[in-house]
Amino acid sequence: MSESWLPSLLTPTPEEGYALAIKLSRTGVKMTQPDADVRARLRVAYAENADSLMGASQVIAINFQTVSAANGYWR
Repeated sequence: MSESWLPSLLTPTPEEGYALAIKLSRTGVKMTQPDADVRARLRVAYAENADSLMGASQVIAINFQTVSAANGYWR
């Protein structure tokens, strides 16, 4: 059986939690659009669009909230 890409939401530090939030966000995009060529073509459309970049930041922030909660906010 293959190893899980997400074995845990637990991370030792907030910085590692933020990196995990980015990984969750990127993996979500890859699972939604598995074709790398299509993702590359679409990237041109949002790479210089402030609203699109803010939307991406919002998704990361939501994922970071989830990771933070799972880690007890690193108290």
